[in-house]
Amino acid sequence: MDDEFNVTYITLDGYVEMHKYRFLYFVILFSAYILIICSNSTIVYLIWIHQNLHEPMYIFIAALLLNSVFFSSTIYPKLLIDFLSEKQIISYSACLFQGFLYYSLGGSEFLLLAAMSYDRFVSICKPLQYRTIMKKTTVCIFLVSAWLVPAGQIAVPAVLNANKKLCSFTFKGIICNSTVYNLHCVRSRAQAVYAVVILFNVALLPVLFILFTYTRILIISCRSCREVRRKAAQTCLPHLLVLISFSCLSAYEVIKLRVESDFPKTVRLIMLFQVISYHPIFNPIIYGLKMKEISKHLKRLFC
Repeated sequence: MDDEFNVTYITLDGYVEMHKYRFLYFVILFSAYILIICSNSTIVYLIWIHQNLHEPMYIFIAALLLNSVFFSSTIYPKLLIDFLSEKQIISYSACLFQGFLYYSLGGSEFLLLAAMSYDRFVSICKPLQYRTIMKKTTVCIFLVSAWLVPAGQIAVPAVLNANKKLCSFTFKGIICNSTVYNLHCVRSRAQAVYAVVILFNVALLPVLFILFTYTRILIISCRSCREVRRKAAQTCLPHLLVLISFSCLSAYEVIKLRVESDFPKTVRLIMLFQVISYHPIFNPIIYGLKMKEISKHLKRLFC
């Protein structure tokens, strides 16, 4: 038991009999995973092959959709295997690695949304300087930072906890998140403080920056002509919808880790599938329908 421990599914425990419905859940989740990969990859492919979509805004959208694919791929393969297995187990090191990917890619989502908001801010509020500010080098720096900054910060507790002694080998959850630290014999107060610092750096700070930029965009748009207001609404609304959706799910995840026992099992089941399915499917739908150029190319592709 030093290397492996049982994984109890909160989503099914006490809600349905797993031995009766495991194949049905496997089919549903497998279909959702294929839909996530196909829908996100289609828009990324369209952005890649069409020269008129090689703009910073669309490059950030492609990066965001790729991030959704990576995020889903850290959860679904292991989850699908578990539904077909008689006993759900995962090694402690693999659990730490999944938690590392889960949180680092979640942090990348916020930083990519922050980069997109800055791009819209420059485009609408400083249109004459847009080409000078949003150069290819700037875009590359934003993209690399969005993936490396969260990964570098979250890797620290993952490495420090790799050799921690475990007093329990039963983990209640569908995915490995920070509750895995409850298995430790001794919990570190310093790591708890560091976790709050990470939360501020990769989630709260980007959200505050996004709110600031969109407030500035709103003020400038209200003072400008109708064409500027139309452009702002057309390009900023999808980003805001995605931000609100992901922020709500992330807030639920943080609250659940603190007061998990107070949530009814039905609520936990619904919100769990929201976290792992709704957002990765929601992104391509929003950008495919609301972004005019992407929508035009999608119609050409399927019609």
